Amino acid sequence: MAGINRLVAWWESLAFPWRAWRVIGQVAAGDEVPDRLPAKGVFLVGTLGGAATWAAFDCPCRTGHRLMVNLDRTRHPFWNVDSHKPLSIRPSIDNISPERRCHFVVRSGKITWADFGRRMTE
Repeated sequence: MAGINRLVAWWESLAFPWRAWRVIGQVAAGDEVPDRLPAKGVFLVGTLGGAATWAAFDCPCRTGHRLMVNLDRTRHPFWNVDSHKPLSIRPSIDNISPERRCHFVVRSGKITWADFGRRMTE
């Protein structure tokens, strides 16, 4: 995993407000996703050079939890990554846990929260 962390440049972790959500890399297995991801960065998980089966990213609510979104069409529910840079995922992502609910849409690199109808550009 240390090798993967070196692939991500230090400046990628800076949270520029104008930066869009984007795919920054792909790894073969979920445990190879770096512990620290750059701001607004998404790693795809799957055979290198092949179709991705998961998208891993830190939730945009900024409370520190990681989301793993299923991209494999043979398992339900599944999502589609329509664009990598800027990132677009459909349908909306609705993560429900006892501590919080995060329901949002990722379109053209921007996050729109479903519960407030507001756009978060940070």
